[in-house]
Amino acid sequence: MSLTVFLAVLGAALLHASWNALIKSGVSKLTSMLILTMVQGGGGALIALTRPFPDQTIWPWLLASGAFHAGYKLFLAFAYEQGDLSRVYPIARGVAPMLVLLSSGFVLSDSLSGQEVFGILVLGCGILMMARGVFANDESRRLLPFALGSALMTAGYSIVDGLGARLSGDTVTYVAWLFALDALLFTPICIALRGTSVLKASGKDWALGSVAAAASYGAYAIAVWAMTVAPIALVTALRETSILFAVLIGWLIMGDKMDRGKAIAATFIVVGVVLTRL
Repeated sequence: MSLTVFLAVLGAALLHASWNALIKSGVSKLTSMLILTMVQGGGGALIALTRPFPDQTIWPWLLASGAFHAGYKLFLAFAYEQGDLSRVYPIARGVAPMLVLLSSGFVLSDSLSGQEVFGILVLGCGILMMARGVFANDESRRLLPFALGSALMTAGYSIVDGLGARLSGDTVTYVAWLFALDALLFTPICIALRGTSVLKASGKDWALGSVAAAASYGAYAIAVWAMTVAPIALVTALRETSILFAVLIGWLIMGDKMDRGKAIAATFIVVGVVLTRL
């Protein structure tokens, strides 16, 4: 992985943590996520209309990606209704690299060095340590199935988008269409679950959702591009440095508790990142 790709993925990680913090700060997590999805989908549709139409071989990948993204955001919104940013985020984001790594030998053609694999595993240990506070501090365990479901969806779209974008050869068009399809799938699901009241939001909610949408779009566009020029499992793991950013945002800005366990886990995460870069 080149230095340019490395720094780009780190920037995407910061953007990802930031938009999650905006969603967590919203009054209704599902409404905030829906606003993000609608704005993001609208932007994707506008970009897609200016680009060449994807080949028919790309559509199965796009449809699968749209479904995975919709499921990811649904699980994530429900998890944020149950727990803090600094607890939900590590679990939701942390399990995904492990799932991608385990599947890489079966469905991916990427070749990772022993040190890169070790770095991913160290990163995973830090993530798991970060998440143990759910049990140690008597926090709501109801967030666990939602956070794990979000992680499963993340692993799914990471693999699908890495392969789909490579096949398409046009990252910009691919990302634009996947977010448009995501909005088409996610919106009716939200209405079916919560009724039309999920669409009610203030101007402030729309403003925050729009900023979150821009950050989310930029973060994932960078990540998908990176997965076309670097190993998917390695990019997926490096993106999880967003956990460190999320913990800092939660602690310094949102007032989440910082304890020794979080500090140690953050250290493991940083070590894991260094190992994947050396």
